[in-house]
Amino acid sequence: MHVWYFMFEVTSGFSAQARCKRRSRWRDYDAELQKARLDTTPLEFSDSHPLKPILVTDSRARRGTRKGSTSSSSSSSSLAAPDPLSSMLDGTDPLSMFAAETPSTTHISFAGDARTKEEKEDEPVGADFEPWSTKRGEILARFTTTEKLSINLCMGSDRGNSQNPASSAVSEKVRTRLEELDDLEEGSQRELLNLSQQEYANRIAELNQSLKEAWASDQKVKALKIVIQCSKLLSDTSVIQFYPSKFVLITDILDTFGQLVYDRIWTMCSDPRPLPDSFTVDDVNDTAKETCLNWFFKIASIRELLPRLYVEASILKCNRFLNKFGIQETLPRLTAMIRGIGDPLVAAYTRAYLCRVGMEVAPSLKDGLKRNFFDLLGTFRQISGESVRSQLLAQRVEMPEYLTLYSPAVNWILQCSAYRAPETLLTEMMERCKKMGNNALLLNSVMRAFRPEFVATRAMDFIGMIKDCDEAGFPKHLLFGSLGRCLACADPPESERLTILNEAWKVITKVRSPLDYVNCAEIWVEFTCRNFTKREVNTVLADIIKHMTPDRAFEEAYPQLQSVIRKILAHFHDFSVLFSMERFLPFLDMFQKDGVRVEVCRSIMDVFIRHQLEPTRDPVILNAMMHICKTVHDSVNALTLEDEKRSLSVLIIGFMRVFCQPGLLQRVSFGRDFEQQLSFCVEARATFCNLESVLVQLIHTVNQLAMETRRVMRGNHSRKTAAFVRACAAFSFITIPSLSSIFSRLHLYLLSGQVALANQCLSQADAFLKAAVSILPEVPRSISVEGKIRSSESFLLDFINNLLATLLVVPDHPEHGVLYLVRGVLNMVQDYTWEENSDAKVRVYICALPLLAAMSQESYLYTIPKVDSNETLYGGDPKFLSEINKMCETLIGQILDHLKALGREEQQSTRRQGALAFSLFCVLLAHADLRNNKLSNLAVNLWNLSHKHGYCETRISVRTLEYMKHQAQQADMSHLSDTVQRLTLQSRT
Repeated sequence: MHVWYFMFEVTSGFSAQARCKRRSRWRDYDAELQKARLDTTPLEFSDSHPLKPILVTDSRARRGTRKGSTSSSSSSSSLAAPDPLSSMLDGTDPLSMFAAETPSTTHISFAGDARTKEEKEDEPVGADFEPWSTKRGEILARFTTTEKLSINLCMGSDRGNSQNPASSAVSEKVRTRLEELDDLEEGSQRELLNLSQQEYANRIAELNQSLKEAWASDQKVKALKIVIQCSKLLSDTSVIQFYPSKFVLITDILDTFGQLVYDRIWTMCSDPRPLPDSFTVDDVNDTAKETCLNWFFKIASIRELLPRLYVEASILKCNRFLNKFGIQETLPRLTAMIRGIGDPLVAAYTRAYLCRVGMEVAPSLKDGLKRNFFDLLGTFRQISGESVRSQLLAQRVEMPEYLTLYSPAVNWILQCSAYRAPETLLTEMMERCKKMGNNALLLNSVMRAFRPEFVATRAMDFIGMIKDCDEAGFPKHLLFGSLGRCLACADPPESERLTILNEAWKVITKVRSPLDYVNCAEIWVEFTCRNFTKREVNTVLADIIKHMTPDRAFEEAYPQLQSVIRKILAHFHDFSVLFSMERFLPFLDMFQKDGVRVEVCRSIMDVFIRHQLEPTRDPVILNAMMHICKTVHDSVNALTLEDEKRSLSVLIIGFMRVFCQPGLLQRVSFGRDFEQQLSFCVEARATFCNLESVLVQLIHTVNQLAMETRRVMRGNHSRKTAAFVRACAAFSFITIPSLSSIFSRLHLYLLSGQVALANQCLSQADAFLKAAVSILPEVPRSISVEGKIRSSESFLLDFINNLLATLLVVPDHPEHGVLYLVRGVLNMVQDYTWEENSDAKVRVYICALPLLAAMSQESYLYTIPKVDSNETLYGGDPKFLSEINKMCETLIGQILDHLKALGREEQQSTRRQGALAFSLFCVLLAHADLRNNKLSNLAVNLWNLSHKHGYCETRISVRTLEYMKHQAQQADMSHLSDTVQRLTLQSRT
């Protein structure tokens, strides 16, 4: 190609000064290095240490002291400055001091506001109690219906709005309020029919908003009407499957009402100062007490039992304003009133709401919670009664489905009762369950409510009780599922574990429905992995495959099957054990949906990267992981986002990397079988060709492999080693062109050329460097960096500088002429289309001058062992030096022409002109022989040009002059004295 032989021509406009013979000064690099070293001074660490406290002597002369004063006129004290590192150890750092300060400056304390330490320790509800808010969404999602719903509201007439505001008689106000309440049942009715589930939820939300608006507009009676009518809806079980969700929606309105009433009374007590959280009845003023009592009177006048119960329970917390023991006295009364509700489902959820409110306002009153639970047990006899059966028959609801409707209520009541309860309460409840014939619904709730440790120690007792349950109402596999959840968190006695697993699996494996089966089996996988070996886990996997393969049932159970994989990976980190399970890989074959299969493979790869720390040569592991990585790679297509590609690449690279990095653990190791490692890289290149980041990592790995081979072999089998290194170079040379990123190709060509050069493969190094130079014109003017378009100029300059630094040690090819690679780079730079008003080309020329100066030395600054650079090939041949001088003349000519062009342009170019002139001056100062008068004059002219317009940094100029004066003191640099005297500093104008 002509590019390798084209010679820079001297421009016709080149000045006579620039056409003179340019000569580089002779450099003794070793001597310069010794002179540049800092002088060492012995230091006694006992006297001075950077972490030792600093001693500061404070001497202050006293002014105005009386004559004859006995006090000293000056005082001297040794002050130790605080050490920020050591202060952390004694707790005096700023954060510790801030934490130790009392909050008196930011908190106003009132009487009774602070609680004693004992009271805080008695706080029963903590972070380990699962709040109702976490169950709300689950209930709404689980209990749905396609039946049409209705809302029947009786909002009353408008007689309450005709009240005379001027009436001041108390009896008149009371009579008016009672009439308004009576009007609730005598007024007009509004019925909304044929509502879908979503429409029903929207209507309830509108009522909640209407409640807030009525309250904000001071229509308290209207707000109470809304609450009462919504509470009545909870007596309607016409669509019984939706009842738990209806309960959730309507109790939201009750919660809103209760909070509004409480906040109103609280505000009445907060004048003139806010009421503390731990207030007592004595802190409440009479007006607030009267208002609070009035609310309770209003609620007591509600005729129907169910709304009266719900509304009073919603404002249960307001009893604190009236009586110290008000809540304690009210809870048993409300509990007893619930016994009057005839429908067992409605009664169960009413008890659940009372327990919920009770846990919020008085969690320490456990007796009321227990009483609600035992009363609930008494209503279970009604479930098998004639009224319930006829209701289920009318709505075509089966008994097992009906029993599941009780689960949220029973689970919540038991959770409240069992929270931080002693183990004896579990024993008591188990006895109650036995007396009731081991009711399955109740037994299930008991296992879910109590601490897993309590259940695990009685696992065999629970298994016996489950066996005695009647499976017609509540399937046994659900009970074993609840037991499995407990055993996944707490281990039973070791002697019973195998028996427990066998008894449980006897029931689980007989479940006919594939979905019910996998739901239960997935729970028990955790217990199996925690307590048994790969043999038992393999048996469980085989049973799951047996149940889920017929009729492709696995397609409906991907979430459960993914959970099985996650649990196995959480406990088995040794992949030699994992892949030795006969059924593990067949289990993975059930994931046939593309997205799910990729997700599972990614989870396996992530565990392998994090936990496979020991080197492995196991072909089973290698082949299995390659198959898994290939599955992930094959999911990449034209629509895959870059972030997804990057994430997948990180996982695959994590599996492949560290093949031959000394000092690092290898995840995949072939020992010193380098050919096998190279074969693996070749296979990986074919497998992961769609991910560019993986290919880049493979090229880096092969280059590291080539360097490691040379280091390990140390001259042994030199021919074989050389052949292997050439094979590595061929791998890189073939792979690099497939990369789309131009800068990835450039950097890898340069890196591979450096590796080949270090291994004395000169022809391969020459090919890599020529390839890098040949694609320089392909570099676009702008590239995308992290999603943003940026100019490529700075990246290109960095690469060219690295390339020029490498070319110092690259010997010339005997057939291509002197410095053919350097000429090729400069020709490419000259022909490249740079940005308009850019100085990049000239900056490359300036950077090339130090390279040419270094090439003219008798001994190069750095060399590669066993590689003869041009210093050896040419041996200081005058023709070689002459070629270097000619190239320097051409480059300087190009630079000076550019400086002249900048001087003719507008004023904005003068700053660029000054910067370039100063850069060229520094190059001449460091590398040119300034004993030559013409070179010295050129340097002075460049200095003056760089300071002509005052844009040069004065600080840098001063330091440059100081450096020249220091250098001039050396015998071989004395000529710099004359040059320094000719350089002047110009102040900015």
